[in-house]
Amino acid sequence: MDEAVKIRIMSTPADTRKLYRQVADAIMASIKSGDYKRGARLPSERDLAASFKVSRPSIREAMIALEIRGLVEARQGSGIYVTDQPPAQIGADDLDIGAFELTEARRLFEGEAAALAATIITEEQLQEIEAILDDMVKENAGKQRGEMADRRFHVAIAQATRNSAITSVVEILWDKRYKSPLCAHMLERARSAGVKPRIGEHRRILAALRKHDPQGARNAMRDHLGRVIDGLLAATETDAVDSARKKAVSKRHEYTRRLAI
Repeated sequence: MDEAVKIRIMSTPADTRKLYRQVADAIMASIKSGDYKRGARLPSERDLAASFKVSRPSIREAMIALEIRGLVEARQGSGIYVTDQPPAQIGADDLDIGAFELTEARRLFEGEAAALAATIITEEQLQEIEAILDDMVKENAGKQRGEMADRRFHVAIAQATRNSAITSVVEILWDKRYKSPLCAHMLERARSAGVKPRIGEHRRILAALRKHDPQGARNAMRDHLGRVIDGLLAATETDAVDSARKKAVSKRHEYTRRLAI
């Protein structure tokens, strides 16, 4: 990658922008300055991650942010290319939060919510969650795209904590999925790739709740949302070489370490 591109992002002290924003802004500046010509293929995801010293999920979010702005286009199995069309009039602040960042927050917060719920959940609440799970199965079979039963499942667990603040935070995190253009775009791409709510993982969460097992519920929830991150990584893969490497590698750089927290 051109040293000038790296300098644009690395030279600003105490940069408080999100990592994907820093990468996206640096590459956008390079496109506008002519470092990357129209129709040019950008460096691979792996090379960009090494150049910017950030995780591949951050690079993935940056590429999708640029795609939303109309500056690049993803070609499945080929890579990311600078477009020939004028960029969309979308400011950086309008893109907001990405799906990786959001899901990581959900994993940390909802894992603890599940643990608390397991200690005090009632039989009536367990039956309600089981009924929601049945609705989730029907939604998957019917190819429904809204994931409403999935949202209800997670919110119902939050409500079982009997803490309105916890419920509010879980609802806010879920609603952010639809209000953030970057997050919504990433999730839509995942749905188009066939990613659906995983019934087995939700059943394991419910089983731990039934046993009133806080640690089991925490682990089941964290494992589930960790696998959601895995699914997003797979669904947003665009570089053919990186895809082949990904199948051979069992760990995922920074997110592997973060998921171990």
